[in-house]
Amino acid sequence: MVIIVISVSIVILLIVLKVYMPKLIDKKIENFQSDLLERHCEEVQNMYSQTRGWRHDYHHHIQTMKAYLELGKVDELNNYLNELDKDLTTVDTVIKTGNTKIDAALNSKISLAKKKNIRVNAKAIVPKELNISEIDLSMMIGNLMDNAMESCTLIKNEDKRFIRIYIDILKGQLYIYVMNSVGNKLKKRGNKYLSTKSNGSGFGLIRLDNVVKKYHGYINRQDETDVFATEIMLPL
Repeated sequence: MVIIVISVSIVILLIVLKVYMPKLIDKKIENFQSDLLERHCEEVQNMYSQTRGWRHDYHHHIQTMKAYLELGKVDELNNYLNELDKDLTTVDTVIKTGNTKIDAALNSKISLAKKKNIRVNAKAIVPKELNISEIDLSMMIGNLMDNAMESCTLIKNEDKRFIRIYIDILKGQLYIYVMNSVGNKLKKRGNKYLSTKSNGSGFGLIRLDNVVKKYHGYINRQDETDVFATEIMLPL
């Protein structure tokens, strides 16, 4: 009798899992995709705002130079052009790694972080030619930056928000290190950290781990007092 009850219970459990598990997974995937889309829209909006600002400044500079020219103030015009040239260097990309696609991904995230009042300290060198897919590498950097920004925005005191990025070649491997401040104690299940996002999907962390595994790399996550760091090494 006991065996029959157990067998029936197992059958019911399997039926429940078969019916509801796909729906649960689909819901998590939907939440994850929605989260990605929201971040992408936020980055595009940030870039659009910057472009509008530069367009406004450009119009102002043209008017000022035309005024100097009409007044015949050539020396003043020359000084203004020199100052403008210096100013334009500060508008240039924050980071030049040596790899155009990685530059785009990294600078987009850094710009967005600064808009969220997060101090960013970054140094990055990436070879132009890699045996690692640039798509995979961009995804990894984007994921690390998104997680870091997510943690920082939970800190009410903006002075304590910071992200440090270091990417370089170390002992024949691509070394990626991202450290950020955290406000709350991070949750773990066993040796794995759990997502801090509201939907709690953790798909970003899973994707990151899978890419590291794909290239037979190494990943290490550590948290100390008010700080979280991720260290990745990928063989070149």
